[in-house]
Amino acid sequence: MNHDMTSSAGSTGVVSTHAVYGAPCWVSLTSRDLETTEGFYSAVLGWEWRPMRLGDQFRVALADGRPVAGIAAVAGMWQMAVAWTPYFAVRSADEAAARVQERGGTAAVGPISLPPGRAALLADRDGATFGVWEGELFSDWPTWRRAQLAFVRLHTRDAFDAAIFYGEVFDWASGRPGGCEVHYEGEEVVLRSDGDVVARITSGALGSAPDPRIRPHWQVHFTVVDVAACARAAEEHGGSVLSLDPEEAVLRDNEGARFTVTSRREH
Repeated sequence: MNHDMTSSAGSTGVVSTHAVYGAPCWVSLTSRDLETTEGFYSAVLGWEWRPMRLGDQFRVALADGRPVAGIAAVAGMWQMAVAWTPYFAVRSADEAAARVQERGGTAAVGPISLPPGRAALLADRDGATFGVWEGELFSDWPTWRRAQLAFVRLHTRDAFDAAIFYGEVFDWASGRPGGCEVHYEGEEVVLRSDGDVVARITSGALGSAPDPRIRPHWQVHFTVVDVAACARAAEEHGGSVLSLDPEEAVLRDNEGARFTVTSRREH
C-alpha cells in the first residue's frame, strides 16, 4: 500500500491530499521477501532504507537521502502480485473507489484505514492497476515531485479514453485550486501539477486505432545517472533486462516486478 505516509504525521508544513489531489504522490512495491528485495534495489539503484511504523515488513527507500518509494513484503501474506504500483492523491478514497466502479473499473483492496489516512488498490476499466491515498503526504512532497526521482506512465490501448476515465475519477482539468491539468503533447496525454509533469498516458499516435496487443499497465520509472550500469547490476543480482537503449531500460527485478530506469538527463 502507500507505505510512508505515516512518516510525516505531526511534522510541520504537511501537505494534505485535500489541498493537492489527482497527482501521483507515491510509488510502492509489493514483494515476497524484504531482505532480497532490499539487496536487489540497493545494488541496482543504490538505495538506502528506513524502517516504517506499519511493521517489520515495510521499508522506505531513500535515493540521495530523499524518500523515493515504499516496499512492502506482503505479496504472499496478502495474496497480491509482486508489482510496482503508483498511488494518486485524492480528497476521499471512498469517493474515488466509487467513481472507479461507476465507470467500469474495479476495487481490488479497500478502501482501508492506514492512519493518518485511507488507501485503496484499484484497476481501470482496461485492467491497469493503481492506488489512491487520502491523507497526509510527505512534508517535502513538492520537493519529491519536482526532483523527479520517480515518475509514472500509463501504457494503454486508447490514451484519449483513459484520460477521460482518470479525469472523471480524479477531477483532472477541473480548474479547482490544487488540481491537475491535462495537455496533449505530441503523441501523449501529459498530466501537470502546478506546472510540473507528473504522469504521462500513451497509446501511440492519438489519431490511430487502439492497439489490441497492448496490455494496459502503469509503468514506474526511476531516473538514474547510468542506465547501462543499472541493467548490468540487475542481471548480476537475479533480475533481467527486457529492453535496453542508451537512455532507457525496462528491467525485471529478482522477484519478477517490472520497472524502468531512465537517464536523468532526459527527464
